[in-house]
Amino acid sequence: MTLSIKQQGVFRGMAFAMATAIIVLSFAIIVDPFHYAEISTFSDRFAVLGGSLILPTFFLIFSIGRIAKFRFFSPEDIDGSGLTSGSHDIKILQSLLQNTLEQFVIVFATFVAWALLMPVSWLSAPPLCSLLFAIGRILFFKGYHHGAPARAYGFALTFYSTGLMFFTLVIYQVFAWIG
Repeated sequence: MTLSIKQQGVFRGMAFAMATAIIVLSFAIIVDPFHYAEISTFSDRFAVLGGSLILPTFFLIFSIGRIAKFRFFSPEDIDGSGLTSGSHDIKILQSLLQNTLEQFVIVFATFVAWALLMPVSWLSAPPLCSLLFAIGRILFFKGYHHGAPARAYGFALTFYSTGLMFFTLVIYQVFAWIG
């Protein structure tokens, strides 16, 4: 099967994002750049978790705020999507919000489980992946209007960093359970 030019562009973005996520997560686990191995209480774990959720929460709030601002200044969209069919621009903003919300749910659950269950020396992963989330969202937002290849790296950076954390967590927990 031959891939189209767009598919090739998406594949390159996805591959580069996966490589980035692997490098950053490996760095977080192996190097412990924030020296979290010294953490000794669950309170400290919760502090890392809270700090790690700031950037993803910001992008969720930002996405909601963009829609609210746009609706206020758009006579066509001010009544909301339940009462209007929505302009082209509001549909794009809604798509960006929907994707950010979906990503946020995965990030939230993964970061909570990671902060509570993984070794403290691995706690640098949530803040570093939070940074990848932010970079990924910025690139996704900027590339969205230019099509799938332009937004692929941003989407995949957001998704793969969290997905890789989740699967690392699952594998670690399975080995912990079986001894």
